[in-house]
Amino acid sequence: MALSVNGEPRRVPGGATLADVVATLSSAPSGVAAAVNEAVVPRSAWGATPLAEDDRIEILTAVQGG
Repeated sequence: MALSVNGEPRRVPGGATLADVVATLSSAPSGVAAAVNEAVVPRSAWGATPLAEDDRIEILTAVQGG
């Protein structure tokens, strides 16, 4: 299935969830936020959020520094 992740095309297996995609990009989900088609998805719902062809996923990681 074809998706856009942070503006880049990506293929994932059918039946993938938001949690699956986040796990491929971040080893530590702390400080990570995710949105599907411009709608922020609470972390507690990532595993229950199925993805569909052409979904637009944005994954943001908080970075500490000064």
